[in-house]
Amino acid sequence: MNRLAIALCVAAVLPGCTQERQNQIRREIQNWTGTNGILEIYAGDKLVKRFMKIDKMSTAYGTDDHVPRSYRFGYGVLDENLNGVVDPGEKRVYFEISDYATNYVFYESPH
Repeated sequence: MNRLAIALCVAAVLPGCTQERQNQIRREIQNWTGTNGILEIYAGDKLVKRFMKIDKMSTAYGTDDHVPRSYRFGYGVLDENLNGVVDPGEKRVYFEISDYATNYVFYESPH
């Protein structure tokens, strides 16, 4: 199901839900879980960083107030030479990206 279809379903369902259920649905949409995600970070039109083999990317929430923060985080293999292949020596690292200041493309690898 694509994101537009999900958004339309959510818009139709949310008004009849409790606040707790609405928050749960929003969290499920904002968090991606898959098998082989790729995150590419751009400076203008130039690719400057790539993370591969991401199995989960999540929206950060406040510890005490549970309010969504303006960044997402996850773990992935840093493709240091940007060749699109996980080479020997390239390690799995933690990353964070800003929802407002980071130009990025996130997608599931076709391979």
